Amino acid sequence: MIGKILGALVGAAIDRSDGEGGAKGAAIGAVSVGIAKRIVPIALLITGVVIAKKLIDDARGEEA
Repeated sequence: MIGKILGALVGAAIDRSDGEGGAKGAAIGAVSVGIAKRIVPIALLITGVVIAKKLIDDARGEEA
């Protein structure tokens, strides 16, 4: 909840910089925090798998 509020505040500040107001930016900021909470752990998992595969291949002496 706090992340969505912070995202909304940052989005509103960014949207105000173009002089049109902050409602659209606040909504985009709140949604982007929700999306990031789901994508970041998946990206970390995939990165860990790729690194583990590379380490295993290097230990076996195989080339990619």
